Amino acid sequence: MHAVIIGAGWAGLAAAIELSRADIQITLIEAAKRAGGRARCVETQGLAFDNGQHLMLGAYSELLRLLRVIGVPEEQVFHRRPLRLEMRTSRQDDICIEFPALPAPWHVVAGFVWARGLSASERYRALALCTQLFFSGFKLAKDISVATWLHDAKQPERLIKALWEPLCLAALNTPLDQASAQIFIHVLHEAFAGTRRDADMLFPRMDLNAVFPQPSLEFIRAHGGTLRFGERVSSLQISDGRITGVITRQGVIHADHVIMATSPSEALRLMQPYPLLNDIGQQLAKLRYEPICTIYLQYPAGIGLGCEMLGLLDGTGQWLLDLGNAGHPGRMAVVISGPGPHMALDNAELCADITAQIGTHFPHWPEPTHSLVIREKRATFSCHADIAALRPGTRTAVTGCWLVGDYTNTGLPATLEGALRSGGRAAREILGTAGGA
Repeated sequence: MHAVIIGAGWAGLAAAIELSRADIQITLIEAAKRAGGRARCVETQGLAFDNGQHLMLGAYSELLRLLRVIGVPEEQVFHRRPLRLEMRTSRQDDICIEFPALPAPWHVVAGFVWARGLSASERYRALALCTQLFFSGFKLAKDISVATWLHDAKQPERLIKALWEPLCLAALNTPLDQASAQIFIHVLHEAFAGTRRDADMLFPRMDLNAVFPQPSLEFIRAHGGTLRFGERVSSLQISDGRITGVITRQGVIHADHVIMATSPSEALRLMQPYPLLNDIGQQLAKLRYEPICTIYLQYPAGIGLGCEMLGLLDGTGQWLLDLGNAGHPGRMAVVISGPGPHMALDNAELCADITAQIGTHFPHWPEPTHSLVIREKRATFSCHADIAALRPGTRTAVTGCWLVGDYTNTGLPATLEGALRSGGRAAREILGTAGGA
């Protein structure tokens, strides 16, 4: 059996790992010059930068499993830290919520009981909502927006602005009045309803490329996989309702299975000529997208937060990350999820705005020596209420043709974990077909 995987993002790499370790002949084709997709390392002026910051949790079970499969110890690539939410504000008291080493869900209870910067009423309403979630099994009768869900749960406005909205934007990258409450609740379930360690933050010790894409490629090569970079698939080959291969500028590549691990728009392009794939194509055509901006600021090497991450309220930037522990002393990353007025600013204006915002919290810091803005205008699909109706499954109506990516029906928002789960699922389904064919 031969399987072709189109796309060397994290979903495509997950599928390639699973198939190659089962001694399936694979060909991994990537249009770009390097692997990683939207979670890759880019170089500018001789310096390496992640193409955006990706927050990872201890609940990322597929990521941690795949690291074990390819022989990468967790502690080699991640700093594991108990979840600590410190939200800085220039107008009111800062908020700090720490989740102690107690069995779930008592770590959540203790975190809100001892939260600093929240009033007794706000702590009570937060705990009431958490209790409601546990007793409901983290399920809603009908998907609604996160804003409506929080309003119905009588959450105070300050608690929404200072806690729930930043968490929702970080997880779903979609404005509160549009974001899917059911998917947000599912994220909370994965992080807080299992073990306490599920809520831990996993901060990379190195650039993203060295965390997963590069060791994945080494594993795939070692297991006989063929890697073809800088090559684009121009079309699929389908005959009598079955995939037979793909076509690139270099010719035809015959295959028993083809996994499309591309962006939704690229998958739509490949599927459009084939009536059997029209239903999925119509779903993908209705997807909307949201941006993410990452601003990198370089300060002197001695500058640091004293922690890995802070939330920023009352300004444009939402999260401030210290990348000193990732091998870049003095480098800060500021993340802005979702749309907003900042998208109309040019890079110089945006950097000036962010630098001024940081200066209100750290007035003793000097001006940054240089900066870089990375804008992903279509960073994620818009994770709005009822988005489940637009998310396709892994199987398609064409035998041997598979679809993977964070936008498929993983139940998660557009995350690296969702991408990995979809890729692994497709590979396991292929391995489970009769005779592997």
